[in-house]
Amino acid sequence: MAISKTASPVLTGKVAFVAGGSRGIGAAIVRRLAEDGAAVAFSYASSTAPADELARSIEAEGGRALALKIDSADAAALTAGIDEAARKLGRIDVLVNNAGVFLPGTLEDFSLEDFDRTLDINVRAVFVAAKAAARHMGEGGRIINIGSTNAERMPWPGGSAYAMSKSALKGLVQGLARDLGPRGITVNNVQPGPVNTDMNPADGPNAAAMHGLMALARHGRPEEIAGMVAYLASPEAGFVTGASLNIDGGFAA
Repeated sequence: MAISKTASPVLTGKVAFVAGGSRGIGAAIVRRLAEDGAAVAFSYASSTAPADELARSIEAEGGRALALKIDSADAAALTAGIDEAARKLGRIDVLVNNAGVFLPGTLEDFSLEDFDRTLDINVRAVFVAAKAAARHMGEGGRIINIGSTNAERMPWPGGSAYAMSKSALKGLVQGLARDLGPRGITVNNVQPGPVNTDMNPADGPNAAAMHGLMALARHGRPEEIAGMVAYLASPEAGFVTGASLNIDGGFAA
């Protein structure tokens, strides 16, 4: 089906930038925003072929997409990439911060280098991207971060730095919502639980343990996360800001 013929008009004329958009949840978000009518630029860290294929598939269906190779830990490169997207596509209306890392390790064996990288990508890059994108946003702009239900609950050892990084986004979102509210820009977190991706497959070795902690004993689908992002990007969510919204099958309930 061609995007130009079947897409909802809800984001027609809008421009989105998705940091970390070439696979998994990020790719589902890119596709959904394109289906809803937005022109979408997205970044990827390493694998060029999947990113180019995603952009080609959107263009083939009548949409507009731009794939940019960016290391989100590089503040200058991330800022330049967002500026490039705004220059080529006209502006930025929606920013989705999806790039992230999960580096496991207990206190005794977790290196300071891994700690710093966790913060650089999961927290610092979100701030950098928000600062860069906000310069290109007008009234009705949207900043949406992909956090984690682990900000609410970390039931296993080895996830302290990751949980801390996702908890930090809650405070950042609340503060940025105050900073940008006078400009009519909303800022929110989406906090997924286990989602079926190549990094956390629904049939993986840890799936049963995860499902045992959930009200709905299954992994989520990337498209379900993209649906919540699409809602927050839409005009219907104009009164939602400063929120951290779980979509986790009851993992944190």
